[in-house]
Amino acid sequence: MNANEDKLAPEVRSILAAARERSGGGATVDVDARSFPAAVRAAEADGRVPVVAEVKPTSPTTEGERTDDPVALAEEMVAGGATALSVLTEPEHFGGSTESLRRIREAVDVPVLRKDFVVREAQLDAVASDLVLLIARFLDEPGTDSLAALYEAAQERGFQPLVEVHTRGELERALDVGAEIVGVNNRDLGELEVDLGTFERLAPHVPEDVTLLAESGVASVEDVRRMRRAGADALLIGTAIMDGDVRANTERLTGVEAEKGRRGGATATHTGSDTR
Repeated sequence: MNANEDKLAPEVRSILAAARERSGGGATVDVDARSFPAAVRAAEADGRVPVVAEVKPTSPTTEGERTDDPVALAEEMVAGGATALSVLTEPEHFGGSTESLRRIREAVDVPVLRKDFVVREAQLDAVASDLVLLIARFLDEPGTDSLAALYEAAQERGFQPLVEVHTRGELERALDVGAEIVGVNNRDLGELEVDLGTFERLAPHVPEDVTLLAESGVASVEDVRRMRRAGADALLIGTAIMDGDVRANTERLTGVEAEKGRRGGATATHTGSDTR
């Protein structure tokens, strides 16, 4: 176990170990992606907060499991105003599947993110999606490809890569590879604690031309307002939507009157401390 991996929570180490062992797809996929930035702009023009609603049957940080048909859940989220969908395809820890993603993408007309722990190029070919998640902390490590190599390989297939970061260093790596869509995960993968201040500390360092998402910990209308004020173009929300009536929850969180603040861009002065 390397030093970086030793700092991960046991649940996350288990997820990463499984990801390293997972096989890839067969033939190289060729994706005709639905534009996520365009969908964000359309939602804002329509007066909705851009929300990426997550179809998440279960996770190590939530209790219970949703056994509803994932396609039905996805359709209700879209009916509630979701700008895009995030679909878990990790099977062992999140109950996801590539088949669920295929079915959902065929049933809806919004961009669909493949939420998984992709660490090698061949794993990109498991299923077509509009966006694919690349977690900076899991890459450039023994047993994984580099962030730069995976980013390029994803783009070559037509995916829109969403690069997830949690620290200033990870953000710089994302910007160095040319990331156009960045997600700041408010959850610390070492302690599994959530701090919305993480997004607030990193957002000023993200250029305005990058589409920026706030991920994890958005549970209330006030959380939506807080992340938008800090400069979030969109919010990825899982548990707060999956816990109960998914259409009503999506409507509540997309219907918030929450004006988006401006970010400082790459040259902004960092006023907080980022010790995670």
